[in-house]
Amino acid sequence: MKTITCDQFHHFLYSIREDFEIVGPVILHDGTLSLGRLTAEPLALFAGRIPFRFTSLFFPHSERLFAMSDEYRFDKSGSSAKPLLVVGWRAEDLEALEFIDEFFRTGFRDDVFCDRRQSSVVIGVSGRCGVNGEFCRISEGKCDMELIYDGKHFIMAEYTENGRFLSEKIVWGEETDSLEALLQESRALRTPEREILQTASQLLMRNQVDDDFWAEIADRCIQCTSCTNVCPTCTCFDVYDMRLKRKIERYRMWDSCQMSGFMREASGHNPLASQSDRTRRRIRHKLVDDLHRWGRMTCFLCGRCDDVCPTGIGMKAVAAEIVERFG
Repeated sequence: MKTITCDQFHHFLYSIREDFEIVGPVILHDGTLSLGRLTAEPLALFAGRIPFRFTSLFFPHSERLFAMSDEYRFDKSGSSAKPLLVVGWRAEDLEALEFIDEFFRTGFRDDVFCDRRQSSVVIGVSGRCGVNGEFCRISEGKCDMELIYDGKHFIMAEYTENGRFLSEKIVWGEETDSLEALLQESRALRTPEREILQTASQLLMRNQVDDDFWAEIADRCIQCTSCTNVCPTCTCFDVYDMRLKRKIERYRMWDSCQMSGFMREASGHNPLASQSDRTRRRIRHKLVDDLHRWGRMTCFLCGRCDDVCPTGIGMKAVAAEIVERFG
């Protein structure tokens, strides 16, 4: 493993801009943290989590899948000419990406997602890189390369061939093996929110949460769909065809289980007709159903839904209420 400074890492990124499309956290002119392409300004690697669904790089909000002409010529949408290099994701983000990788590759393989993902390289950031220098958990292998900040330097941990390939291109830095202390600190981090989530999951599995609770939570929901729009593990989408001159284009766009028409059938029957049912589904899906199907809960406590919900019914908030009232 090598150690490099933040400046040296950015010099390296600038040196490979011709080979990769480099994307990471950036500060906009109004001070907003966003996801953007590398420019003359360095990436904001110490500015906290990106406040929206970062997995949109691989699963966009709306995208064309293919076009078919009246002569039955088929035109499949292609990927970028350059491979994508993503920098700056935290451990919980990388866990979410690992899940949707599995989701889109299992059963009916999603070629559009998988082709885009296969050609990408992901670099995580961890260690003492929080907004106020707080310690961010180390992912330990859920990306191609991880930059682990010790307070002065990045320690570069390479986990895949792509990660080792990039590391070999970096001419600066010194070799080190002093990662054990940081790993121990990372593994010792207390996660009370994870314990609350697990307790809420158990209460839901035992059917100890009554219908009145979901009705109360649903009364607060204004169906803005902010929660599902920022959640990195939400994968629902709808498909529609657009008739243009001499061709038809097929698109897909994110859908949301919080919308009244989400499961409405052609007959008019709606299995999730009430907001109470839809709210219960959103929580149970992440904490119970996915646990049964995938062997893990699919809320990784990134906190985005809690940040954006205007009425305070994000995943962490609802889980805490469940534990307080029924635990």
